[in-house]
Amino acid sequence: MPAPFSPQFMLLSNITQFSPMFYLTGFPGLETIEHWIFIPFFLMYLVAILGNCFILIIIKTNSRLHRPMYYLLSFLAFTDLGLSVSTLPTTMGIFWFKSHGIYFAACQIQMFCIHSFSFMESSVLLIMSFDRFLAICHPLRYSVIITSQRVIRAGLAVIFRGPVALVPLVLLLKTFPYCGPRVLSHSFCLHQEVIHLACTDTTFNNLYGLGVVVFTMMLDLALIALSYGVILHTVARLASQEEQLRAFQTCTSHLCAVLIFFVPMVGLSLVHRFGKHVPLAVHLLMANVYLFVPPMLNPIIYSIKTKEIRHVIGKLLGLRKFSAESWS
Repeated sequence: MPAPFSPQFMLLSNITQFSPMFYLTGFPGLETIEHWIFIPFFLMYLVAILGNCFILIIIKTNSRLHRPMYYLLSFLAFTDLGLSVSTLPTTMGIFWFKSHGIYFAACQIQMFCIHSFSFMESSVLLIMSFDRFLAICHPLRYSVIITSQRVIRAGLAVIFRGPVALVPLVLLLKTFPYCGPRVLSHSFCLHQEVIHLACTDTTFNNLYGLGVVVFTMMLDLALIALSYGVILHTVARLASQEEQLRAFQTCTSHLCAVLIFFVPMVGLSLVHRFGKHVPLAVHLLMANVYLFVPPMLNPIIYSIKTKEIRHVIGKLLGLRKFSAESWS
């Protein structure tokens, strides 16, 4: 692949106005040790893909797990799997084949997938927080309100709101002319980076993108925080400390998933919006943590903290004492 500022790359990137070539930097300044950086990324991909596939297979094949809570967990595993696969081609292409170039159409598809699965995960975490809210605050009504059919319908309806809202945002990028070397600082395409390379007024795209984020992910985060506020208030009113601890322990897995997803997401958004003078290394770190860490940690967290999944794993491994007590 030609270097980003070479005549060959500039010629290749100007083949057509609507299908320019972008250059994915990956890890600027660390090209000489990329083969070492490959190792942790390969392990993260391995854990994320195998772990989430394992969760999906366990839930699919075990009839005891065909319940609303585990349908939501399968939604979460599916979005984490999609998020991992979305970044896999270009990231591994840089490591394995030193292939840094990507055509605009491929970049569009990748950014749509990355942002869509991010919005989906946010929506799934919101539904899971509502599930925990009903289980703790209204336990007698839980089985009446939360049924398998309702969870599946609500999940499918809510998780597709983000991708639908993203369609015009991504398609509008095709109408912009792109100037300069067209170099992207990550090993994958993000909308907030590509839009900065357009040599025209992008005010509408910026405002529309901000609106989509506010009314999807930010709204989800606010509603999740509200639900946990009510949960904490309800737990604090329980009679004994043992009951309080038992009630709150049912939320720990979900709370961990919320934190490892939303904390890097908020940090990345703030860095892109207001961190023009922040070192590039911070941008790269926040983006990689946001996209790679949640899909890797979520299956580990739920495998450790969920009793039924531990029981299935124990049966598969032939361990008699692989139970809740052994992890307490």
